[in-house]
Amino acid sequence: MCRNIKPLFNFEPPAAEDEIHAAALQFVRKISGFNKPSQVNEGAFQDAVDEVTQAAQKLLDSLVTNAEPKNREVEAERARARNAKRFGTSQGQ
Repeated sequence: MCRNIKPLFNFEPPAAEDEIHAAALQFVRKISGFNKPSQVNEGAFQDAVDEVTQAAQKLLDSLVTNAEPKNREVEAERARARNAKRFGTSQGQ
């Protein structure tokens, strides 16, 4: 799985449209192998990003859970701590 694609479900506040689009873009980049497609492939690439964005939004809108929503700041701090441990960097960087 792409490490740059983060879970978007069950957060407070809910995932914004730009977060969903960014995840879709990362997914399409991963499966196409293009970071930036050529002009000839730009239309197909952008169509794929738009379709994946719509599918992801539909999925997030239809999911249900009884779990309490996660706090974005708390989760970000946990991620920084994991990265500091993994890469040996200080959390202030």
